Amino acid sequence: MLVNVGTLNEQQAATMKVAVQDAAKAGIPWVLDPVAVGLLKFRTQVCNELLNTPPAMIRGNASEIIALAGAQGALCRGVESAEDSAAALPSAKALAHKTGAVVLVTGETDYITDGTRTIICTNGHEIMTRVTGVGCAMGGLCAACLAVANSALDAAMATAALLGLAGEKAAAQHPHPGTFAAALLDELDKLTPQVVQNDVRLAEVP
Repeated sequence: MLVNVGTLNEQQAATMKVAVQDAAKAGIPWVLDPVAVGLLKFRTQVCNELLNTPPAMIRGNASEIIALAGAQGALCRGVESAEDSAAALPSAKALAHKTGAVVLVTGETDYITDGTRTIICTNGHEIMTRVTGVGCAMGGLCAACLAVANSALDAAMATAALLGLAGEKAAAQHPHPGTFAAALLDELDKLTPQVVQNDVRLAEVP
């Protein structure tokens, strides 16, 4: 299950709290996408309340992860991060330890951590930051991968790799945002295990 707070209102917040509690009772893992947390007080409050029922995975940009972890001074541009993803790694590890969730920090380099292990993914393309909705699509992909992966860590690595690879291949043929947006979905659909095995750039770091 995916919980995305991108269009949050009070009714949705109440529904989300019930949904994550019911998911926990049913043994269904869920993903939190804390859109604009830290920038908007209401969203920050709701996300902190949602964390009382720990998710299996949290996906956010650097500013969102820093804010959700409770650190001060995260820089945002609307729903976009003004922080480098590496800057959020200490907060991501702290958040993983606090919640038990795997944290996926997205950026030029994606960082995936369970608080002990950290993996980086360097697949992707700059144009992905110029298309609305790529982050939210990544949240959906997190939930899809989580439904079939052996672990939340594997699901987060698969998400970063799959969307990054699709972005690279779409950008090679469609370097402008309008056509890129559709091409990204097409390339995601066209990915095969062989392509992923050949082109993925994942590495574990100390």
